[in-house]
Amino acid sequence: MDNNDGCCSTHLIDGDGTFNISGIENFMKEVKLAECGLSYAVVSIMGPQSSGKSTLLNNLFRTNFREMDAFKGRSQTTKGIWMARCVGIEPCTLVMDLEGTDGRERGEDDTAFEKQSALFALAVSDIVLINMWCHDIGREQAANKPLLKTVFQVMMRLFSPRKTTLMFVIRDKTRTPLENLEPVLREDIQKIWDSVPKPQAHKDTPLSEFFNVEVVALSSYEEKEEQFKEQVANLRQRFFHSIAPGGLAGDRRAVVPASGFSFSAQQIWKIIKENKDLDLPAHKVMVATVRCEEIANEKCGSFLENEEWRELEAAVQSHQVPRFGKKLSTILDTYLSEYDVEATYFDEGVRTGKRKQLEEKLLQLVQPAYQLMLSHIRSGTLERFKEAFDEALNGGKGFAMAARHCSETFMSQFDEACADAIIDQANWDSSKLRDKLRRDMDAHVASVRVAKLSELTTVYETKLNEALSGPVEALLDGANDDTWPAIRKLLWRETETALSGFSSALSGFEMDEESKEKTLSKLRDYARGVVESKAKEEAGRVLIRMKDRFSTLFSHDSDSMPRVWTGKEDIRAITKTARSSSLKLLSVMAAVRLDDEADSIEKTLSLALVDSKGSASTNKSSPSVDPLASSTWDEVSATKTLITPVQCKSIWRQFKTETEYTVTQAIAVQEASRRNNNWLPPPWAIVAMIVLGFNEFMTLLSYLGCFRYQPSSFLLS
Repeated sequence: MDNNDGCCSTHLIDGDGTFNISGIENFMKEVKLAECGLSYAVVSIMGPQSSGKSTLLNNLFRTNFREMDAFKGRSQTTKGIWMARCVGIEPCTLVMDLEGTDGRERGEDDTAFEKQSALFALAVSDIVLINMWCHDIGREQAANKPLLKTVFQVMMRLFSPRKTTLMFVIRDKTRTPLENLEPVLREDIQKIWDSVPKPQAHKDTPLSEFFNVEVVALSSYEEKEEQFKEQVANLRQRFFHSIAPGGLAGDRRAVVPASGFSFSAQQIWKIIKENKDLDLPAHKVMVATVRCEEIANEKCGSFLENEEWRELEAAVQSHQVPRFGKKLSTILDTYLSEYDVEATYFDEGVRTGKRKQLEEKLLQLVQPAYQLMLSHIRSGTLERFKEAFDEALNGGKGFAMAARHCSETFMSQFDEACADAIIDQANWDSSKLRDKLRRDMDAHVASVRVAKLSELTTVYETKLNEALSGPVEALLDGANDDTWPAIRKLLWRETETALSGFSSALSGFEMDEESKEKTLSKLRDYARGVVESKAKEEAGRVLIRMKDRFSTLFSHDSDSMPRVWTGKEDIRAITKTARSSSLKLLSVMAAVRLDDEADSIEKTLSLALVDSKGSASTNKSSPSVDPLASSTWDEVSATKTLITPVQCKSIWRQFKTETEYTVTQAIAVQEASRRNNNWLPPPWAIVAMIVLGFNEFMTLLSYLGCFRYQPSSFLLS
């Protein structure tokens, strides 16, 4: 690549037809062609060998193409195709200098390369300069006629040719005015166009559909150099803003964006070399596809290297990142916008499709971070919800109200956080995660609700247990006819008190009536269960209670003073009273009577155990039937039975056996007391002993020296 005097040039295609890929890539970088978008033009020149093409280009565009040495004679100067940037012309204009036709150096190969280079020039150029001698105009065997035929023939190989400006440059103009030369030239051009075979689709297509024809004339460079340069300078002005409406290439079509020019030129030359028909629309799509994909891959790679994205990705691994969505959306928008700018001039369908693919690829790259962000939002919101919910409950707020308020508050916070994490380019739905958070909140509320209800229930169950256990035990210990009525009254009073407080406490849970009634019913059943459990417990100790009661009544008088067996007490009556009271205790303990239903347990026990002898003597004639030989009581269900009839009989037998000793001991004590009270003789015996034993007593005293005893005087006196 040459870069002299501000003109950058490269040998695009060498004489052997090899495309210089590295050369054009470097050339594009040097002239910064990729930045031009659609604002660039391509000019090419073709014509006979040694017709002054390079000289014209160098003077017209200030390029530095190699020119023929006039002193060495006519010979091939340009081999293949050279490309250079025009100096000082806007927009950016590239010019291609094609190898001259009719050169003796190529010989028979001239026609093949001539057609290939002509087709290449027509495919990539907006303006084609055809260099021709003035004296060839109107001549049948003119040197330019084969060239024009070649141009028109290869044009047919373009499926949808671009609108190209053909500028015929008449060299070494004679005195004949251009006004006279131009009609003749146009007539020759039309004849050649009409004679060229055309596809059926273009059989009647006019020349103007394919080409804009311009004609200019220049004086001889060698003979009238100053005039030549002046005319060239005027011609140069026409190439300024050539692509603007009304310019030389103002109505061009199918322009390849500048960034895709290199690839497009490579592919066009490849197709031409393979002798295939050139489908420009398909080629345009192909170039757009390749270039847009290259741009997209470049933007994707740049995104992955973006420092801000890396920091954002690293941060979201451990915690929730504020303004995550806004930051990431901005980064993505930067690269998508860059893609739009660089791909803006390519085929819209291809450009849009590749942009969508780029967007999808970028979103795939950021989606894990987005999902992680949502996960942090969900877990953080759930934790804060739990803390706020516990604080609300500890602060005395009603359970249902606290649950509702906290749920609404933190679901709203979740929505706001998700909105902050939304990526503008994505249409991702966070509803599933939202539903999961709602389920997690509901599950936590449900678990806390169960725990709180259990805790509350335990509190009132404990109160009921304390309020009922002791009093029931005391009432059963002093069992009498009023025991179960008193227990029922106690149960009703304490249950109603507990239910009232429990119901008030439950109001904060806003339970439906059915659930509330069910919960209260359980507490009511619990209270009843406490009484029944206590009664069952006391029933298990009934024998001890009976013996204690018997001992108390038998061993203490009506004033609760210990009984002293003096011999005057009626032990039989006392024993009967004590045993009757113990039997009363047994009958009270035999069944649970919380429903105020009458039964005959006491009567049955009394008849069977206390009055059994009397009833047996009364019913001697009838068969003996033991009413206690049963496992159930009449009119009492098995669930309410604490002690069965047969168990009562066994307990009573054991009770009598174990209290018999106490009665026997009492009788023995009474007999001993009686004996102790009967050691003195009767009064008459005492008088007789005094009278008959007086003398012996006095004699005894005399022996003791108290006085002299004279029985006769004593008696006489």
